[in-house]
Amino acid sequence: MTPDLKWLLYSVALALAMELVGSALRVRIWTPKGLMLALGNRDDLPPASALAGRADRASRNMLVSLLLFAAVLLAAHAAGKTGERIDNAAALFFWSRLAYAPLYWLGITYLRTAAWAAGIVGIAMVALTLL
Repeated sequence: MTPDLKWLLYSVALALAMELVGSALRVRIWTPKGLMLALGNRDDLPPASALAGRADRASRNMLVSLLLFAAVLLAAHAAGKTGERIDNAAALFFWSRLAYAPLYWLGITYLRTAAWAAGIVGIAMVALTLL
């Protein structure tokens, strides 16, 4: 497996972890009632705390970004474009998204936006190889 595809795989794992964190915070899985909610249909969810709301929004943002990243990365592979530049762009995407998650959870706005923008740069770097 090429390094850029490993970064894609790591990014998928990060997206899953972010989804699990958001879900766990929303239902308060560490409580007996929360555990039952997590195992059930979630028909009667409690209102989201500020932290749970941010974790949910960060998770949704990650899924959108991951879709874009995967699309351009797989298109680059289909076009036979591989190499250090794409590997570095994929690493930038992953590390920026890893930084983005706790920054969003903690409500650190400007640094969160910078981490988000770095991820977009990673996507753009891959996309530019296709032009």
